[in-house]
Amino acid sequence: MREKNEKIFGPEDLKDLTPEQVIKLYGKQYKNEKKEKKKKIVKFQHYYVENPESELTIKTLTLTLKNGHTYIFKAPSGVYGKKEIDKATKVLLENIEITGKKILDIGCGYGIIGITLKKEYPDIEIYMSDINKRAVEFSKINSKNNNIFADIRQGNLFEPWNNEIFDQIVSNPPIVAGKKIWMKLIEDSFLHLKKDGSLQLVAFHNKGGSRIKNYMNKIFGNVSEVVKKGGIRLYKSVKV
Repeated sequence: MREKNEKIFGPEDLKDLTPEQVIKLYGKQYKNEKKEKKKKIVKFQHYYVENPESELTIKTLTLTLKNGHTYIFKAPSGVYGKKEIDKATKVLLENIEITGKKILDIGCGYGIIGITLKKEYPDIEIYMSDINKRAVEFSKINSKNNNIFADIRQGNLFEPWNNEIFDQIVSNPPIVAGKKIWMKLIEDSFLHLKKDGSLQLVAFHNKGGSRIKNYMNKIFGNVSEVVKKGGIRLYKSVKV
């Protein structure tokens, strides 16, 4: 098939050229084609985007909690935790303090936190959202495969939850998206929690977690460390 920008040389173009000149002419065109193809390569793209451009590949991941319960998830490319289940996520799931019924998993990825919490605590109501459309799609797939019901919506931070108030908000926050994002997450969590409601965030303490802890304390006026494990902290603030 002819390339869009490919030039076709006819007999009139080539009749006065030596074999070496013909080879050089086609070689130059080939180099130009290679340059054009390089321009089309998609640069690295982190997961905090609305429409991932990476080719879709799917990996099956298994989560085994310390209580022996096992859950299986389909993890797509272009979504956080696609290669393996993040250690911080597992720390959150095994140490979270459930203090209410209506719980929001914000920045849910492919759904591992919200789905696992619903399986472990069947009486809670789970709400999940993510800016990433592929993440939301696979959260719905994984919810169905794990036989749980959750209200799953697509949108940036609290855009899908303008009129909702929660008992508890949980997240493995998207530090890679920059401090403006996780700061906004903490600020708006305060607005979307009922009195005595809690925000629980997990992070590596020396890789941005300490700043998250300090900002939670600034916004809520309190913060505690629920657990310390392998450099990971689960931070908790309560709206008083």
